[in-house]
Amino acid sequence: MGCTEKGVAMTKPVFTEEVGQRPLLVFDGDCGFCTASVEFIRTHIKPTVDFTPWQRADLPALGLTEEQAQRAVQWVDANERRSAGAGAVARLLLRASLPWRILGALLLIPPLSWIAAGLYRLIADNRYRLPGGTPACAFPNPHSA
Repeated sequence: MGCTEKGVAMTKPVFTEEVGQRPLLVFDGDCGFCTASVEFIRTHIKPTVDFTPWQRADLPALGLTEEQAQRAVQWVDANERRSAGAGAVARLLLRASLPWRILGALLLIPPLSWIAAGLYRLIADNRYRLPGGTPACAFPNPHSA
């Protein structure tokens, strides 16, 4: 996919009528694997969700810290409900069509939720080693200038 921003919303997220009050998934835009995963989700799973890299998000306005965003994907909906990691992925799947919606519901139920959390942590901790990662694609952090 290269270093393009093709297909991935790169604007600052704001919950307004303009965006239709859609939930937001905040992901690591410096991670090639993460960006490719978001593109796959947008293209094939098609949930009613907006996406933004945390490096371009107004994290304080979303009630998130940089540390939270660096550690795991973050789910924020219009009711300010938040989930992170595997829980965020499960909530994203709940906003898709079948069979994804069923998978999302199952991922929220123990013991599947415990297994999903462990797998998510393993992938997240190694995401820069996975295919697709390259420092050339790193987003500058607009909040650190």
